[in-house]
Amino acid sequence: MGEEIQAYFDKLLTRIDGLKAVTVTDRDGVILIKSVSNNVSPRILEPALSTTFAVVSEQASKLGLKKNKSIVSLFGLFQIVQFNHTPLITTLVADSDSNTGVLLDLGDELKDVTDIIASALSERQVIV
Repeated sequence: MGEEIQAYFDKLLTRIDGLKAVTVTDRDGVILIKSVSNNVSPRILEPALSTTFAVVSEQASKLGLKKNKSIVSLFGLFQIVQFNHTPLITTLVADSDSNTGVLLDLGDELKDVTDIIASALSERQVIV
């Protein structure tokens, strides 16, 4: 099953215009799945990105706006869309001029996949 999930994320890079990288991490920033285009610096996927998102997401939820589902960040060359797929965080890195709506629409589709990953992780913790 792990190979199928990896293939799914690899295919996203070709399916979505401007998408450069996709990662699924836990709340501590440990990368569980990663798919990266050849022309992207590995530094763009620093673990601090996911851990910062987890903290910011929790703080945003405390503003009385209910649970935060996603955050979009724009930088010079890139935009980063992160999804709170508790207990996992999904990060999309795309060109700054990529269609943000298309990236946000991936959220529900990616949630289905991250649920499979989270379930496999919880089963593995029970066995260990």
